[in-house]
Amino acid sequence: MTKEETRKELFDSDDEIAWCPGCGNFSILTAIKTALLELDKRPEQILMVSGIGQAAKLPHYIRTNVFNGLHGRALPPAVAAKIINPELTVIVHSGDGDSYGEGGNHFIHNIRRNVDIAHFVHDNRIYALTKGQASPTTDLGLVTGVQTKGNLDQPLNPLMLALAAGASFVARGFSGRQEHLIYLMKEAISHPGYALIDILQPCVSFNKINTHSWYSERVYELPEEYDSGDLSQAMEKVNEWGEEIPIGIFYRIEKPTFSDHLSWLKDRPPLVDRVWEPRDAVRFMKELEIDAL
Repeated sequence: MTKEETRKELFDSDDEIAWCPGCGNFSILTAIKTALLELDKRPEQILMVSGIGQAAKLPHYIRTNVFNGLHGRALPPAVAAKIINPELTVIVHSGDGDSYGEGGNHFIHNIRRNVDIAHFVHDNRIYALTKGQASPTTDLGLVTGVQTKGNLDQPLNPLMLALAAGASFVARGFSGRQEHLIYLMKEAISHPGYALIDILQPCVSFNKINTHSWYSERVYELPEEYDSGDLSQAMEKVNEWGEEIPIGIFYRIEKPTFSDHLSWLKDRPPLVDRVWEPRDAVRFMKELEIDAL
């Protein structure tokens, strides 16, 4: 076995993959492994965090540090780990239900904090693990086993919500455009701050509308001349959905991260390496404006 072949197996896991044949998650798994290799990352440098769902199984199929949270609760442990150990590359893999439904509150407020993590949402516009009920991104009128008269709720636009909440990196990918998705993942992981990629990921079992072919006929990559620093243009583009669906980096700016605002974190030894005395904890809480008990 050559060194290059060994390197390609660096992130391989022995766990049996439990996704349906043809699921878009397989392509996402290959993309994240490739992105990490191309960024010269090693398994011990990475923490994969997930909640509950088909997307949340991905960390089990890649050899890195892993933390599984509760349903909708992937972001709190992810941001805590990054704040405590900034040397970690922290990546969240979650679904549209997990991130935008149960986790909607965490989604909004951790965007505001701008902690340096990458958040990859496998958006199949349905609840896939729990047998196909409508998720926050399900199309209006879609008939499911639960919504037998059709989904009555207007679908959420998570990218518009992220822009409105102040996200510093907002992108959309498609599991069927793997090379493009690898590029987006590398950019998101390298971005200093919270980075969201909403990944269009067909569910072959429960969503018979937003299929691989349906997306393939509609998605197009943003042109090179697109200005990703223009918020107004980004808001216009993320609302484009129908016969044409843009993918790419809609918005990207640099601004201070959560840790940059705190003297106890910025340009200081990582919290994970510090020996703490009780008085240190009190001072730290005062800076965060937390009342000490």
